[in-house]
Amino acid sequence: MDLKFTVGGRISKPIAEVFEAVVNPDQLSEFFTTGGARGRIEPGTEVTWDFHDFPGAFPVRVQEVVANEKIVLQWEADGAPGTWTTVTITFQALEDGRTYVRISEYGWPGTDTGLKSCLGNCEGWTGMLCAMKVWLEHGIRLRDGFYK
Repeated sequence: MDLKFTVGGRISKPIAEVFEAVVNPDQLSEFFTTGGARGRIEPGTEVTWDFHDFPGAFPVRVQEVVANEKIVLQWEADGAPGTWTTVTITFQALEDGRTYVRISEYGWPGTDTGLKSCLGNCEGWTGMLCAMKVWLEHGIRLRDGFYK
């Protein structure tokens, strides 16, 4: 069983602004990492993300970064110690000035625990896209008080 998913959405901001919101830890902490992000997303680095709904700083390995195009990350699968999933975030400039962001993740074991973790991350990344949209377009912190 190959557990994977892809989610996506359109954000009414230019591609450079949307890309920067993801790679910059100060901006990412405003709409996604409710416990804070540490370290700028750059190739070959390890950054940490903390979430109020899953306390404890998660190490995130940065595999690849192509400015305004793509970010490839790896992090440990929830409930499957030693298993790292791969996350690919792509950015596409649209003709109307908006940016299409697509997030794909794969690599869980084909077990009940792997399926639960995969579905949980799909929910999390969908929430991230929604929160990024309202943060960038309206300055609203959608996740404030949502998890804690």
